[in-house]
Formats: sequence, structure tokens, C-alpha cells
Amino acid sequence: MTKLKFKKKLIIFDLDGVLIDSKINMSFAWNSVKKKFNLRPSLKKYFKYVGKPFEQILKNLNIFSNYYQISKEYNKISINNFDKIKLYKGVKETLKHLKKKKIKTAIVTSKNLGRTRLLLKRFNINVNAVQCPNKKLRGKPFPDQILKVIKKMKMEKRNCIYIGDTKSDLIAAQKSKIDFALANYGFKIGIKNFKVKINNISQITKFI
Repeated sequence: MTKLKFKKKLIIFDLDGVLIDSKINMSFAWNSVKKKFNLRPSLKKYFKYVGKPFEQILKNLNIFSNYYQISKEYNKISINNFDKIKLYKGVKETLKHLKKKKIKTAIVTSKNLGRTRLLLKRFNINVNAVQCPNKKLRGKPFPDQILKVIKKMKMEKRNCIYIGDTKSDLIAAQKSKIDFALANYGFKIGIKNFKVKINNISQITKFI
């Protein structure tokens, strides 16, 4: 793990692949909608775009018909199978430690707001800000969500870092002009290595 040059006052987390291990849940949901709607893209192709909003993933897979129905069904299946999602080891302890150190925390995720709120409640995850894509904010790899959080928290960019596990996360952080650290234990979609990385979330406490 490479140490950062200066301490951070705001740590922004991705959700899937960073705080929660949702790969089995996503696999189950995709395979279910694929079967129901007779979709052609394989699970492997689907995972190639994970990290972007679900609607954008469908577009990347050239799926345009039954757009609303597919999204609705995917959300329903995902929620009904939340038991397949696990919290990564050390998440709660790390968040408590950051709070004790008076370091602000936030979540920027491509998940919709409804599922995100349900998951945070399920796992009792408390952060200072949560930002999902919406009609006014483009999803990753665009920087809109990260910039919104930084503005809301009244932080200078040099005091912020984004922890992610996909290329979309990295690009969003770079476009936001803040530091990035790779969650080396996560999905690592489109990115296999990075100069600043953590092998488990507890390591964050070593560079704050």
C-alpha cells in the first residue's frame, strides 16, 4: 500500500465491491432478468460494465426494448435477495474509527437511491452523505456525483479521496481532480492495479 502525501478530511466510498460484496446478488439478478426477457448478453459481458448506473449498462449492452421493465425486475430481484449480499470485514469498525477521528465519510454509488437506502439500513451503515445518480447528476465515470458531495461537505479537493474498485471509479475521481485508492479486494473491473491501493478496508486508517 502506497502512503498518501497528506491527510484526508473526507473519504468517499463506492458501495459495491468496496463496502459490500454484492457480486452473487448481482449475478443472480442478471441471470434472472436475462432468462425472463430472453436477453443475449452473458453475465461476463454484464460485469464488464458494472460500476456504471444500471440504465447505462443496458445501453452499453445494446438493450433498449423493455428498458423500464428490465430495470424494475432487476431491482425487485436484487432486493428480494439481499441475503446474498455481505458486508466486507472491518467496514463498521473502520467507519467508527473515522468518525472518532472527526473525518467525514460519504458514499458515491451507481446504485439507485431506493436500493442504496435499503442496504444502508440493512447493514446499519452511517455516513455523512450519500449520492446516487439522478436526472440532474450523471453517473460514473462522470464526476458529477463526487463534485456534488465535495460541494455539500464544503471540502477542498486536496483533502478528499475516493475509494473504488472499477475503472469508472478511477475516471470519476480523476475528472473530479481528487485522489483515488483502489480497493484491491473488490471487483477490480477494468482496473487490475493502481499505485495507491488497500488490500482490506481497515488499511484506510493507516493513511488518514
